[in-house]
Amino acid sequence: MWALYAEASTRGYSRCQTPDCPIPGTVFHVKPLKRSARRSLLVAHVSVSVSWLGLTVGLLTLGITAFLTGDPTTAQAATRAMKIFGDWLVIPVALLSLLSGLVLALGTPWGLARHRWVWTKFWLTLITAALSIFSLRPGINEAATRGAVDINLVVAPSVATATYLFITAVSVLKPWGLTRRGRRLRILAGAGKGVDERSPHRTA
Repeated sequence: MWALYAEASTRGYSRCQTPDCPIPGTVFHVKPLKRSARRSLLVAHVSVSVSWLGLTVGLLTLGITAFLTGDPTTAQAATRAMKIFGDWLVIPVALLSLLSGLVLALGTPWGLARHRWVWTKFWLTLITAALSIFSLRPGINEAATRGAVDINLVVAPSVATATYLFITAVSVLKPWGLTRRGRRLRILAGAGKGVDERSPHRTA
């Protein structure tokens, strides 16, 4: 279970009093993940994220097939296959990718809002997950009922695939540096460390 702590204030503290004390200025702090838990969660996150990309490419392929084919039987088969993917995979894959990434960000030194690439990836994942659940999936159900698709079920998976490829590139390259919050926390952490080094050691 991931423990969530709320720090009321960091003023008046020159150094951390507990081993799990968060960086000064942190409002919400998730207890750092152990090495084994972090690795397991990372494998799960990468696996489900790749699955999400593969699912979207599959939906795009089926959507193009149903849109371009002149055979009603082929179009119906493609839309039924899309509905199976939509009913069983879209929601769990989207939510697992979002939640596993969120826990990884909060449970590691990367943080959620300290680095621009993490912050950007979080919002893109949140938006695409919401669109997949509340827009793409209903569109697939409607197409399966009609036995045919319109251009929207070609455009939506195309945009989603491009977004996931961009997210993958961002995850690998980690561009753009720190956010304003990240720079502030780094300065505060450095200042706190300097105070600790200058503090005299008390003896009984």
